[in-house]
Order: sequence, then C-alpha cells, then structure tokens
Amino acid sequence: MSTSSTRRDATRQKLYEAAVTLIAEQGFSGTTVEEIADRAGVAKGTVYYNFGSKTELFEGLLRHGVGLLTDALRRAAADRPPVEGLEAMVRAGLEFIAAYPSFAQLFVAETWRTNRAWHDTLRLLRDEAVSVVSGVLDEAVRQGALAADLDTRLTASALFGMVLVVALDWLAFQPERSVDDVHAALVRLLRGRIRG
Repeated sequence: MSTSSTRRDATRQKLYEAAVTLIAEQGFSGTTVEEIADRAGVAKGTVYYNFGSKTELFEGLLRHGVGLLTDALRRAAADRPPVEGLEAMVRAGLEFIAAYPSFAQLFVAETWRTNRAWHDTLRLLRDEAVSVVSGVLDEAVRQGALAADLDTRLTASALFGMVLVVALDWLAFQPERSVDDVHAALVRLLRGRIRG
C-alpha cells in the first residue's frame, strides 16, 4: 500500500470516527460537515475531497462499520463446528458493539428510517451480515445439529437483532455486567431455543 493510500485511509478513519460520534449525538440533519471536519481535526475541504458530500460520508461510514462487524462474525465462526460458531458470533457481536457503541446506536436508529438516501445500502449491508449467521445455521442444519425445519433466514435475523438490542441495553442500563455475563445469558437462550 502506498504512503498516500495509507494516509487517505487514516484520514477517512478519522472522519468516520468523528461523524459517527456526532451523528449519534445530534442526528444526521443536525450535524454539519464543518463539525465533522473540526472533530476530525481536518479542513472542511478534506471531507469533500474524500467523500464528495455528507451523504456519501455517511454511506461510507455505514459500509465501513457493517464491514467490520461482518468480518468479526466471519472470523468468530471460522474453523468451528456450527453451533460453537454461533456462540462465538454472539460474543463477537457483543464485543463489536462494546467497542463501537455509537455506531451500533446509529445503525439501529437508521434501520427504521426508510426515507433516507442510503436506506437501500443499509439494507444490503444488514443482509450481508445476517447472511453470515444464516450460513452457519444452514451448515448446522445440514450436519443435523439443528432441526431440519428451522427457518434459518428468520432465525439469523432474530439472532442478529437480539445481540444488537441486548448489547445496547447492556451498555446503557447494565454497564456493571461483564461481557462474559451477557454472553453466557444469550448462549443459554440460544441453546434452549435453537437447539431444543
């Protein structure tokens, strides 16, 4: 990777971090490009050089954040039996959300706003993350570890949503709990409901 490419990636990362925090606090409409640039410690023109517009920056932020989550889920499930992989993905999801709580809040909020320019992108990104979970569930069904009639797509959506909402609840209302406590509770639920 060239020096200019590395520098550009670092600048984009600073812009993502600034944007996610500000937009989570103030909303998309309430956040200006000037505020994002100021928080990132760059000139306003740097935002436009890298993204062209605030909307493009936000869409890039969604791609970046969901990409990190999807990669974490894939790594968690790799080289494990499927049910173990699901349990590892629950932990990976919790750890991701603990590391990026502002992004998780933003992701949940924007999921329900269907009138945004980036809604189709968000749906595709969400579907990509859910398909990682669905793929592991499909493999568990193929191996006989889960019931043959399990609706893996709907179950994957339920698991994805469960981890997202529980993690946000944990961070907002029960921060004294450890990730191990939350993971153990979700795994007990997962084992009881999916494995039967």
